[in-house]
Amino acid sequence: MAGKKLYRSRSEKMLGGVCGGLAEYLDFDVTLVRVLWVIATLLGGSGGLAYLILWLIVPRQPVA
Repeated sequence: MAGKKLYRSRSEKMLGGVCGGLAEYLDFDVTLVRVLWVIATLLGGSGGLAYLILWLIVPRQPVA
């Protein structure tokens, strides 16, 4: 994973692009990441807080 950086996605964006950026970084399907994020939020409640924190600290993907 050398050279890879985590960014909020500009193309796979619903709210802030956090799930899209995470999916691109991990090479997962963005829908799978979103479903897992919703499940984590509903079961533990900390998913929403984690999303807000990542939205604030992860930079937006640079324009290519």
